[in-house]
Amino acid sequence: MELAGKTVVLGLTGGIACYKSAELTRLLIKAGATVQVVMTDAATQFITPLTMQALSGRPVFTSQWDSRIDNNMAHIDLSREADAILIAPASTDFLAKLANGLCDDLLSTLCIARDCPLLVAPAMNRQMWGNPATQRNAAQLRADGIVVLGPDSGDQACGEVGDGRMLEPEDLFEALAGFLQPKLLAGRRVLLTAGPTFEPIDPVRGLTNLSSGKMGFALARAAAQAGAQVHLVAGPTALPTPYGVVRSDVQTAQQMYDRVMADVANHDLFIAVAAVADWRVAQVAQDKIKKSGDDDVPQLTFVQNPDILAAVAALPSPPFCVGFAAESGDLEAHGAAKRRRKNIPLLIGNLGPATFGRDDNEVILFDDAGQQRLPRADKQALARLLIAEIAARMKTHRPS
Repeated sequence: MELAGKTVVLGLTGGIACYKSAELTRLLIKAGATVQVVMTDAATQFITPLTMQALSGRPVFTSQWDSRIDNNMAHIDLSREADAILIAPASTDFLAKLANGLCDDLLSTLCIARDCPLLVAPAMNRQMWGNPATQRNAAQLRADGIVVLGPDSGDQACGEVGDGRMLEPEDLFEALAGFLQPKLLAGRRVLLTAGPTFEPIDPVRGLTNLSSGKMGFALARAAAQAGAQVHLVAGPTALPTPYGVVRSDVQTAQQMYDRVMADVANHDLFIAVAAVADWRVAQVAQDKIKKSGDDDVPQLTFVQNPDILAAVAALPSPPFCVGFAAESGDLEAHGAAKRRRKNIPLLIGNLGPATFGRDDNEVILFDDAGQQRLPRADKQALARLLIAEIAARMKTHRPS
């Protein structure tokens, strides 16, 4: 329920992308938001107010003369209750109205009279989006402090292909949810590792672990929502890339080390969440190792993988380093010892078997002040809490 307590005015203007706004409403409601839908007359030609009322659970407003508002001033009262206004879809005509301060219906008047942030998600034909007038209007909206989300590129309802598609409901939800989060890492550059690594034995076999990557991906999402530029280096996982995060995929510990060391310069924060294999096979077989008999057991020689976190922490000017420790027992002792051994300001410990693949987690924070246990929570809620803890420590940290 990451949007619990938030009120969003969702404005719909004329366009076939109105069908996406139905799913967006569902996502916002599921996240705990109150959604007040306002539609233009043109929007009602594409989706009915009845549909949006059923999804939002609230009356839909279409007229600035609607008498259901006690003082008959819907354009004032609706905006005063909102934490944000999102226009999705925002038509070419509506962008022009906003850019020039025109208001001749409820939705445009509400936007001009607002006292909360305004976000718009353009949706139109590629030629309409590329028209110089539309580009001037979009530039003016950005200059006025209005957030322009997208548009996307791809197939359009008219049969053409290009820029102008409204962002998908999931992307709009992510953008709005992130916008409403406190910007605790504004201006920070974050490098983060997540997921398992896979160390090949031969072309079809390898050594890996049970890490799903969920905690690391949740932290990447939370850091991006907190205003940071986030580069996520991910081991093998099928998880989708969080909105606004740059992702690099690797397989082995050596590849992860190489990617991190190549990019760590100029980053303010390094969070090592990945469950990196400590060892790899010295000689990877070129062909699949065949079993020739029941007692035939291949003899494998292992070499140690580079320690990514220790290497970053040992740099002449390291970023603020946060490590993760996945233990199978005696977490308090092992976590404290690992933090000292890695020489890092903060280590987050958990019991691997109790969290791998799950949607929740329980962790202990280890720093110079001692230990702090955080209650079990779903990984996304925990990630936001951890980002707040990290941001607070970065403000007071003095490099040794």
